[in-house]
Amino acid sequence: MNTFINYVVALLTLLWGSAGMAAETRVIINLSDQSVSLIEGGRIIPVSPIASGKPGWSTPAGNFSIYNKDIDHLSRSFGLIVDAYGRVVNPNATPNTYVSRGDHYQPAPMPYFMEFSPAIGMHAGYLPGYPASHGCVRMPRDSAALFFQRVRIGTPVTVVGTTHNLTRVRKALPISPTVSYGLGPSPRSTLAQGARR
Repeated sequence: MNTFINYVVALLTLLWGSAGMAAETRVIINLSDQSVSLIEGGRIIPVSPIASGKPGWSTPAGNFSIYNKDIDHLSRSFGLIVDAYGRVVNPNATPNTYVSRGDHYQPAPMPYFMEFSPAIGMHAGYLPGYPASHGCVRMPRDSAALFFQRVRIGTPVTVVGTTHNLTRVRKALPISPTVSYGLGPSPRSTLAQGARR
């Protein structure tokens, strides 16, 4: 199955790597093997693991393009309930979730957000090793920073595959507190462990 997926990615690269489009940057998100590739000049540059949408919150498949970028994005739909000591009381809250006295709601941080469908985008987040988001494509922090640096508004994004036939499940990947691509850590990065789309 992995050979077939690599064949599809290579075929897409060849089709998009025509003379007039060779220098264009593209993103291919593969839900079947939970990975994302950045293609520049017809070559696959980095490949990163992801955590896509969980059952009931699937990441949409199809052809899209980046239409919004926000380095310090906060979710409008999901967040955390935090107590007076800064401890997360509820990691799966919404703006309408009941908040006990002394606690407060914080929107989920989504650093390096690259939106390609309404309220759906790629961003730094926790990767438990399986599809776990509310539709977004979570990436390790360093990968998200690199992609954020390289994609532009209008960069094509193709989402292929399905989570119904995953080819493998990875180990969980924590969020790195440092970024090695010259983009300093987000001031909200300490909340990223609870980030949900």
